[in-house]
Amino acid sequence: MTEEFDYDLTPSQWETLKALRTPAAKLPRMSRYAIDSLVALGLAVMNGEVPAITDKGRKVLIRGSSLLLQDLAA
Repeated sequence: MTEEFDYDLTPSQWETLKALRTPAAKLPRMSRYAIDSLVALGLAVMNGEVPAITDKGRKVLIRGSSLLLQDLAA
């Protein structure tokens, strides 16, 4: 995997990115700052008033999940 998917996201941004995997009707309340910052990075988009994860966001989430698992195993 290339480094283009390596992001130094805050815990709030990671949690928001993970939450965006759920259907829009079931989205929990999320930090507007975290959503705006993910949109600025191209990891999320706004569909009207509803945030959604992008394909790039999914790749970052998958990449980040494997890195987090490696950190836990160390």
